[in-house]
Amino acid sequence: MTPVLVFDIETVPDIEGLRKLYELSSDLAPADIAEMAFQSRRQATGNDFLPLHVHKVIAISCVLRDKNEFRVWSLGSTEDTEEELIRRFFEGIDKYTPQLVSWNGNGFDLPVLHYRSMINGIQARCYWESGENDREFKWNNYLSRYHTRHLDLMDLLALYQPRANVSLNDLARLMGFPGKLGMDGSQVWDAFQSGEIIEIRNYCETDVVNTYLLFLRFQFLRGILDNEQYLYENELVRATLKKSSELHWKEFLTQWHTK
Repeated sequence: MTPVLVFDIETVPDIEGLRKLYELSSDLAPADIAEMAFQSRRQATGNDFLPLHVHKVIAISCVLRDKNEFRVWSLGSTEDTEEELIRRFFEGIDKYTPQLVSWNGNGFDLPVLHYRSMINGIQARCYWESGENDREFKWNNYLSRYHTRHLDLMDLLALYQPRANVSLNDLARLMGFPGKLGMDGSQVWDAFQSGEIIEIRNYCETDVVNTYLLFLRFQFLRGILDNEQYLYENELVRATLKKSSELHWKEFLTQWHTK
């Protein structure tokens, strides 16, 4: 069984990077620098979504399903640097060579990780392999949009047409899964400024479980899982989450309405 690694990241404005790019005084508060960047972006594009290279990674959450277990967690600790979080992510790929699964990973998560890896000087040999050293990666690698080592579920379901994209929250809720809990991506910066990093990590974890549940439904749709296997995999997720005393998993199970 090829391990499956579902992942999601949360980001905030890279304040020090913005300070450097805009040549801003060290006296300016982070909130003021971020607001300047938001305003500049709104004037240029009509929205305040910053360019991907100035998104600083503050959380990476994962689901790992291998032949032995289902597990969900956030990498590192609340005190770890961006560099440490990203390094741990790519070390996991080196260790397991999993199938990566994401929701909009091609459009956001992976490009951010690419840029931030460059900025932080992080190696990711297995991830960037495309056949030069391992022939198996020539025909199936993490980099090609149409290969399965990385499956961007949103991208594939939309047949690579951006106008056909749907939100994770909408599709999950339509299927009876919990969808977004606690916050959404637009609220992460405010939560981060308030010191709510644990809440951000919890929110990120619920997103990866939603994504994994959609992946299981997709595998059933494809006939990779039969009905009995599909129900078993769903029950494994439920049973694992029930063992946790953490409140976000109790709420998640309360909001999960599929059988």
